Amino acid sequence: QVQLVESGGGSVQAGGSLTLSCARSEMTYNNAYIGWFRQAPGKEREAVANIFTKNRYASYADSVRGRFTISQDIAKNMFYLQMTNLRPEDTAMYYCAARPGDSISDRFSARAYNYWGQGTQVTVSS
Repeated sequence: QVQLVESGGGSVQAGGSLTLSCARSEMTYNNAYIGWFRQAPGKEREAVANIFTKNRYASYADSVRGRFTISQDIAKNMFYLQMTNLRPEDTAMYYCAARPGDSISDRFSARAYNYWGQGTQVTVSS
C-alpha cells in the first residue's frame, strides 16, 4: 500500500508563489506516474501536472503550463509542485496521486490513479 502525504499549501496573494510537497512511502514499482490534481468547491477534480518517475517526463494542463513546475527527488521519495504567478482561480484543494505502470495515454485521468494523499489547501486572494 502506497501512502502519500502532501504539504506546503497556504494562502497567498495573486502573483505569489507556493511549492507543494508530496512524500511517498516505499513503492515496489519501478515506473509510475505521479500526478497533481486539484478540486475547487463545486467543481470536478482536474489534473494539474504529472511526471513519469523513470525519465522525469512531465506534462501540464493548459491552465498551468508556464507557471507550474513538477519535479521529483526519487532518492528521497519526494515530489514537488512549484507554483508561480498564482491566480485566484488556482484556489483549490491540491492532491498528490500515484499510478504504477508506464501507460501514457491516461496520465491526466484521475480514475487511472490508485493512490491518493489527503490534500493540501491553496488559497489565492486577489
